[in-house]
Amino acid sequence: MNILITGANGFVGKNLIAELKNRGYNDIFEFTRETDRSLLDTYTKECDFVFHLAGVNRPKDETEFMEGNFGFTTELLDLLKKHGNNAPILVTSSIQAEQNNPYGESKKAGEDLVFAHCKTTGAKALVYRLPNLFGKWSKPNYNTVVATYCHNIARDLEIQVNNPEAMLTLCYIDDVLEEFIRALEDKPTNQDNYCIVPVTHTIKLGELAHAIRGFKESRTNIGIPNMEDALTKKLYSTYLSFLPENKFSYDLKMNIDNRGSFTEFMRTPERGQVSINVSKPGITKGNHWHHTKNEKFLVVSGEGLVRFRKIESDEIIEYRVSGEKLQVVDIPTGYTHSIVNVGESDLVTVMWANECFDPERPDTYFLEV
Repeated sequence: MNILITGANGFVGKNLIAELKNRGYNDIFEFTRETDRSLLDTYTKECDFVFHLAGVNRPKDETEFMEGNFGFTTELLDLLKKHGNNAPILVTSSIQAEQNNPYGESKKAGEDLVFAHCKTTGAKALVYRLPNLFGKWSKPNYNTVVATYCHNIARDLEIQVNNPEAMLTLCYIDDVLEEFIRALEDKPTNQDNYCIVPVTHTIKLGELAHAIRGFKESRTNIGIPNMEDALTKKLYSTYLSFLPENKFSYDLKMNIDNRGSFTEFMRTPERGQVSINVSKPGITKGNHWHHTKNEKFLVVSGEGLVRFRKIESDEIIEYRVSGEKLQVVDIPTGYTHSIVNVGESDLVTVMWANECFDPERPDTYFLEV
């Protein structure tokens, strides 16, 4: 299948091309503003499907809306008609097409052209009135407020929240791609005369700003956003794509003493915390028990001995662990426990606890194994 994509180097175009190639679609005609115009004649003759993504969002002059969103669509359709090519045409319009403004009017005019062309030729029209899109490779101060907020907050730049109560309808780029590939495979999601991306999200502008600021703060408080919430998960992925390339890494607070170190890695409000424990040879750590707090130990380097004793018993239970064979050791409640470095190198243990440490309620009681 030969697939023609106009606006191929735009936000949607770049993501779509990458995913099409992931799925084995390799015969792609990429058309951009920089492409030799004569190639469009060849592409419209040989294509089997058209993704018409090209358009003008933020021109220097409002007259460019109609030129870019109506004029180029006319040229594209005329060439398809010239070659007698009735390939399906997927068009990215906008919810603004319902509004009386220059951008919306130009999008509506482009829709009408496509519908008229398809009525005349018998080609299939797939017109998507898209809401605010967001995701990786979007442009700040151009595509979406999400991109602008992510870019600025990641760089300690100011953002504008003119109306915190304003409600936004957002659509994630990966959900757009899933729908577009369904359309390519003749399984679009239809609604009246239009097609829709079935997965969208709503959020207030103030809540959006708060969430993205929280992503930045999570590097300091080592918190992990609630990934059970679909919108939060998608926004966080988008935020990370806007990190400056010299700031992918960040430091953690290491608590170091002569025994080794203990470093909290990440915290979650509902899934507890993960820490990294380093013990020097011969060092014993722990010797305490918990009522409710429970843990999992995973030694990733060195050799250790995890020892247990039920608090009212004299019997000692031992588990030898090593980075040579990764094994998880559960730490049940009601057992005092310790971990001893019995090797000749540092013992490195990943420790998960089902709740974050609270100095006001530590649930940790000293008792030697």
